[in-house]
Amino acid sequence: MTNAHTTRSLRVIVVNAIIAALYVALWAVSASFSLASLAIQFRVSEGLNHLIVFDKRYFWGITLGVLIADALDRSTPVMLNIPFGVGQTIISLLLVGFIAPHLPKLWMRMALNIVVFTISMALIAWMLHLAFKLPFWITYLSTAASEAFVMTLTAPLMAAVDNAVHFDRLLDR
Repeated sequence: MTNAHTTRSLRVIVVNAIIAALYVALWAVSASFSLASLAIQFRVSEGLNHLIVFDKRYFWGITLGVLIADALDRSTPVMLNIPFGVGQTIISLLLVGFIAPHLPKLWMRMALNIVVFTISMALIAWMLHLAFKLPFWITYLSTAASEAFVMTLTAPLMAAVDNAVHFDRLLDR
């Protein structure tokens, strides 16, 4: 393994650790206002899901951040929260990571990301139905609307940050 390859590998690990920490910090802000769980979820941290449209290697940081946040979340049983929350993230990121590279424009990739994450909130609604007997369809509508709102609101912000940071090249410098 060359020194340059080792440096890039270490960079990927460090950047993903920072993303995970940032996800948890942003989740904690939402959680402190009781906006990070149950039927209405305005997790500002979900905006970091947009990183997947720039580079598939951000998968690990996003997923680790969700895992830690879901483990810390005491509003939902951890035995449900981790498999459903992390599962929803993994499925969505893998799907977007597979399809997005075939879309020519950033706005198309971000729109795909918003749609996929919004639809996949069905898993979260199902978890809340199992945990609290909340009505599935109403819960799905509220969690999907919350996710769509946050993801739509953060898409232009992430695009603007990308103009300065260049997420697609950040891991290879």
